[in-house]
Amino acid sequence: MKKSIGLRLALIGFFFILAMVLFLPSTPVSKNLPSIWREKVPKINLGLDLQGGMHLVLQVDSEKAVINHTQRLANSITSALTDKKTAFTSVKPAGTSSIAIAYAGADAKAVEKIMGDNYPIFKKSLDAQGEITYTLIDREIERVKEWSVSQALETIRNRIDKFGVAEPLIQRQGTNEILVQLPGLKDPERAIALIGKTAVLEFKLVDAAGDLKKAVEGIVPEGSEILYQKVTDKETGSVKQTPFLIKKQTLLTGDSLTDARVAIDSQFNEPYVSITFDSDGARQFERITTENVNKRLAIILDGTVYSAPNIQEKIGGGKAMITGRFSHEEASDLAIVLRAGALPAPVNIIQNVTVGPSLGQDSIEAGVKAALVGGILVLIFMAFYYKTAGVIADFAVVLNIVMLLGAMAWFNATLTLPGIAGIILTIGMGVDSNVLIFERIKEELRTGRTARSAVDAGYDRAWWTVIDSHVTTLITAAVLFQFGSGPIKGFAVSLSLGILINLFTALVGTKVIFDIMHQGRKVERVSI
Repeated sequence: MKKSIGLRLALIGFFFILAMVLFLPSTPVSKNLPSIWREKVPKINLGLDLQGGMHLVLQVDSEKAVINHTQRLANSITSALTDKKTAFTSVKPAGTSSIAIAYAGADAKAVEKIMGDNYPIFKKSLDAQGEITYTLIDREIERVKEWSVSQALETIRNRIDKFGVAEPLIQRQGTNEILVQLPGLKDPERAIALIGKTAVLEFKLVDAAGDLKKAVEGIVPEGSEILYQKVTDKETGSVKQTPFLIKKQTLLTGDSLTDARVAIDSQFNEPYVSITFDSDGARQFERITTENVNKRLAIILDGTVYSAPNIQEKIGGGKAMITGRFSHEEASDLAIVLRAGALPAPVNIIQNVTVGPSLGQDSIEAGVKAALVGGILVLIFMAFYYKTAGVIADFAVVLNIVMLLGAMAWFNATLTLPGIAGIILTIGMGVDSNVLIFERIKEELRTGRTARSAVDAGYDRAWWTVIDSHVTTLITAAVLFQFGSGPIKGFAVSLSLGILINLFTALVGTKVIFDIMHQGRKVERVSI
């Protein structure tokens, strides 16, 4: 018995000390702790409702996604017709979801066969003299819209994960909206720019044969367009726009990227973005540079020219660089969006709310006050109603709360207002377990058992009842965590940890106190 009591006391003491070590760096006393303790130990994060941050609602332009999809299909159809040596004049988008194919009169059936065999997602909507118009079927349009929102959600999540915001909430809302909550964000403007950047990376040739001056005045050659390079003067902050006459044909896109990282130019000591292509992209890039030696290749992101270097020789190895007199932060953000991938369609911010820290502080104070008042009332009631046994139960409740907060810090959990509610509920669950045990002990005492045997029998007979009640609550908490949103998950986390810890404190923490009281001496009665 002595060995068992010593082992349990050591276990309780170990967990209590460990919990305090983990929890203290998350409290105001952390400023008085040694720096290694304060910086190395994981902390409890505060949710948006407690520490403030950003609340964004984004709307995905799914119609634009359909337009982009149609444009890609037009390029694919052009390649298919060319490969089959079919005589055609042009393939171009016509409206949001249609493609018009102009052909030589004798090859209408050849065009229809290729479309029927390879592109069943199109239906023929118009057959005029020398031109057939195909339109995407409704099912394909809905699929593209659904995919655009799902892909935008995943892309935004990847960008924010690389941005380094603790415990963000990113979820779909309605048919084409995305909810983003970023707790504790210090630079909202940078986050908005990072999230909203479409990040469509394209490689196009500069039209050296065209007249740039006339193009700027509005006379743009067929097959070309005017794009601008923005250069910011670091000293004055002024932005200079340099026009480029660019051929519309896209030679390579960012879909072929596998990596993008910030590097430093050894010559000018300025950051640039080093990009790496996959095997297919590397082959295409090598072919493009081989066929266009002594021509300028423009690197374009979201319609803005970042650089337009001259191709001096073929470039193998699948590597390239994007320069543009970046700051390190700008280069880092550009690398993030390129690694995370391009958004399938533009996103518009329809709601942007910054939650101030004062609101969070009010919430914390109200939640802490509720927890303290509720906890103190419970502790007083237990001590008054169950006497010495109630004081033992109060010890278990305090131990439960300390260990719960330590566990939350260990898991780097996020504390929200619902999470505080989960902690308060845990207090009730802890007391409830002891009430079940104490009532069983009182029943055993009424049958004439001695104090020690009544306590042992009370714990033994209440064991499965306590286990059952905790397991059913744990199942509910698991379902809340699986299917709930951010605040609901916070509640589920604190409740789940509290339930598991409560099993230990109720069945081990209080029992060892009773065993110590009854050890080595005959106890006539139990104060309960």
